[in-house]
Amino acid sequence: MPAVLITGAQWGDEGKGRATDLLGSRVDYVVKFNGGNNAGHTVVVGNEKYALHLLPSGILTPGVVPVIANGVVVDLEVLFEELDALSARGVDVSKLKVSANAHVITSYHRTIDKVTERFLGKKSIGTTGRGIGPAYADKINRIGIRIQDIFDESILRQKVEGALELKNQILVKVYNRRAIEVDEIVDDLLRFRERLAPMVCDTALLLNNALAENKTVLFEAGQATMLDIDHGTYPFVTSSNATAGGASTGSGVPPHELKRIIAVIKAYTTRVGSGPFPTELFDEHGEHLAKVGHEFGTTTGRPRRCGWYDAPMARYAARVNGVTDFVLTKLDVLSGLEKIPVCVAYDVDGVRHDEMPVNQSDFHHAKPIYEEFDGWTEDITGARTFEELPVNAQKYIRALESMSGARMSAIGVGPEREQVVVLHDLLG
Repeated sequence: MPAVLITGAQWGDEGKGRATDLLGSRVDYVVKFNGGNNAGHTVVVGNEKYALHLLPSGILTPGVVPVIANGVVVDLEVLFEELDALSARGVDVSKLKVSANAHVITSYHRTIDKVTERFLGKKSIGTTGRGIGPAYADKINRIGIRIQDIFDESILRQKVEGALELKNQILVKVYNRRAIEVDEIVDDLLRFRERLAPMVCDTALLLNNALAENKTVLFEAGQATMLDIDHGTYPFVTSSNATAGGASTGSGVPPHELKRIIAVIKAYTTRVGSGPFPTELFDEHGEHLAKVGHEFGTTTGRPRRCGWYDAPMARYAARVNGVTDFVLTKLDVLSGLEKIPVCVAYDVDGVRHDEMPVNQSDFHHAKPIYEEFDGWTEDITGARTFEELPVNAQKYIRALESMSGARMSAIGVGPEREQVVVLHDLLG
């Protein structure tokens, strides 16, 4: 089987964990290839709800090998907190593999993230304060700490000393914070060494060998297309590549292996944090979407901004990822609305844009051009076939499909694991 990718088509929180879980029993490996514990997946299994932040959601599926690949930045304290929490609930976490080349988030990364955001004030990006950006910055600046460094105390100490030589100058002289001691960081990281050792391996070799043996490997993006460092609404983005291309650089699996690219997209749009959002609602409809959709961040608990479906954004995601299939989630949240607007284009200073404007300032000032669709009042959570959905819901799905650049292959009609309508086999 070829490798399969799942990413988000909007600004995150689309339900990627649900989509991964939907395929979980049919795949052999589930790989997290970017990001850190700055994003969360909520997966509902029966009466149990699991909130995952750093771990691939495939860890909940028996028999699947979950992999944290080289493109991830790892907060070791968070990693073991999540593992312990799952173990306490009876989940087998013994199969987890972690790349020796993945970078480590240290306490000084978290400190710098938080003080920088406070320093920026109204100009802040809206980070989660978990040290993701500073860890990636160190990676690019070639002063990062990698998982493998923890197993060589001499190398670890040299790297920490090099990193803190500059960072302490910034912390003390710019932010008026205390200097961080080298021993403090080294001792903090070394305490994880013994427990971490059995998990660490060459994950690129592991995954390529798996594909050569005809195993199915599922790549699970953290964050989403519009938060991609290169293709998102910069600078209001994450610090890594959450699009399909990031799966190759973030794992060491070549691009030609990716044959099925699945983008998860909500039946409306949400985003957390700052940045442009053309279809954002500030009225009772926005309140309805937030309340019925339980729109609060899995990781931060922050309320999500809500708006109508954005078709040009969906087409953009389809292009930059090479999407073969969309999974539409939370269709049930729209039940009870008399009319459902969909953004089909933008108005920028009187000029119509049928695709996303290339300039960030234009996108920031874009006003949505809407087409309205008739809503439905029926409860759709029990539907399991397309024909069981209300006629107006069917029309809405087909309209989105025609506007979005790829087929709608599965429709989420409720929060439970089995509450899904499958139109096309995602692996077939």
